[in-house]
Amino acid sequence: MPGDKRASRVDPTRLEIFKNVFHSVAEEMGAALRRSAFSPNIKERRDYSCAVYDRDGQVLAMGDHMPVHLGSMPASVAAARAAFELEPGDIALLNDPFAGGTHLPDLTMVMPIFLRGSRQPSFYVANRAHHADVGGALAGSMGPAREIFQEGLRIPPVKLFRRGAMDGDVRALLLANVRTPAERDGDLAAQIASCRTGERRMAEIVAKYGEREVRRYGRYLLEYSESMMRAALRELRRGTYVAEDFMDDDGVTDEPLRVRVKIQMGDGRARVDFTGSSPQCAGNVNAVEAIAVSAVYYVFRCLLSDEVPATSGLLWPITVIAPSGTVVNARSPAAVAGGNVEMSQRMVDTLLRALAKAAPRRIPAASQGTMNNLTLGGVDRRRGAAVPFAYYETIAGGMGARPGLDGASAIHTHMTNSWNTPVEVFEQSYPVRVRRYAVRQGSGGAGHNRGGDGIIREIELLVPTEVGFLGDRRKRGPYGLAGGAAGQTGANTAVTRGKARTVPGKCAIFVEAGSVVRIETPGGGGWGAPPRRVLKGKRPVKSTQTRKP
Repeated sequence: MPGDKRASRVDPTRLEIFKNVFHSVAEEMGAALRRSAFSPNIKERRDYSCAVYDRDGQVLAMGDHMPVHLGSMPASVAAARAAFELEPGDIALLNDPFAGGTHLPDLTMVMPIFLRGSRQPSFYVANRAHHADVGGALAGSMGPAREIFQEGLRIPPVKLFRRGAMDGDVRALLLANVRTPAERDGDLAAQIASCRTGERRMAEIVAKYGEREVRRYGRYLLEYSESMMRAALRELRRGTYVAEDFMDDDGVTDEPLRVRVKIQMGDGRARVDFTGSSPQCAGNVNAVEAIAVSAVYYVFRCLLSDEVPATSGLLWPITVIAPSGTVVNARSPAAVAGGNVEMSQRMVDTLLRALAKAAPRRIPAASQGTMNNLTLGGVDRRRGAAVPFAYYETIAGGMGARPGLDGASAIHTHMTNSWNTPVEVFEQSYPVRVRRYAVRQGSGGAGHNRGGDGIIREIELLVPTEVGFLGDRRKRGPYGLAGGAAGQTGANTAVTRGKARTVPGKCAIFVEAGSVVRIETPGGGGWGAPPRRVLKGKRPVKSTQTRKP
């Protein structure tokens, strides 16, 4: 906290200790969740997040998990705290996007931590995990929809545990409304174990250092994060920076959806205004306000080094305006499954495009700008018994090039930080055969530094299957910067009995056994004009730059 009067009261060594202590709690919560989960989406793809909060619901530490979860989860903690008085042993559960959640497959648990003799929570721990199915019209709960009621079971803040005892009625209601109840029950148990791990570790920390010291340094971490963000903002050019980008469509009409942002920078503060973005749409790519805040949190956090603690203090110098009734802050009962995964990516692309004007040598070109969401569902009868299945994954693509560096290929970027499902696990757990899994060579945009390449993933369905696609950048490639070219657009194809057909980026189809779905993900944008080479006796021509080994 340079130049801050508080700095004289803070032991920097102790501050670093508490930063790592709190972070270790969130990381251990994540490890417990991952190791005890049932579904490949959580166990293998690591589609979950964990965090630690102070008594006021301010983030003290986040695990190295999913940016789209972490920046929006404080809204869930706030919703649980507002809904009812949390008592010792309670665990709140919610997923309602219009009451603290983001989209229905993301189930969030919030647990208060009471210290001995305390009548109010001293801390909170929370986790969020994407469940492969939460009911709704289509398997996977991510398919086309026009209102939230079609997307799955909507859970306002409820108490799953009351004073240490599970509410069996809540559990029964939830499991009765999903296609794969045993898997859901196992993943819920893993989330509960994660919360209790966090509760034990926080109690141990307080026992070692004392509650007063732990709370004091928690506050210092918040203030330190704020001061570091202010310092980073002062390094950017003062002024107003405007940018816009577009989603291809909403899956209902072909109309593109505008995301517009205006960033006003000055005196260690930023004002981020999404006014001018398209009205909320008929399809399911609407985002709620928590997602807009999450996108801003992520982008501005990227301006800092990894050593700066990821606390709520990072947002204190930043004002976020997301007008109600738009695609970045939709009103109920809008469908929102894709807002969390697709609109969030477009908000990030637009924010980075604006910041490139303030810091042109620091900001990369657009990465693939989509999560290429794929859901599979049906009934597996290959072994005699009829076994329902529901599968969900996101597929990596190309990273945008940066000044001095090519973009990475075949990687998850920005608001997703998940892994892939290993082929062996995928084929063992579901009635599928992976026919091809390869880098999509040449899909990155040309430039002085090339954009990263996307992926080609071909999956053969061994039983009749309902397939859901939810992706973007199928019509407009990820933009390049400083003269770099855009990355290639993505494509979805279904092949049945040898006949291939292109399918839209946002749709649901039913295919017979033996059909193949192929997803080709976008490449990242290039950065800088491609170098030119001179051929003796001829006019200069653009280089066909090849990727560095």
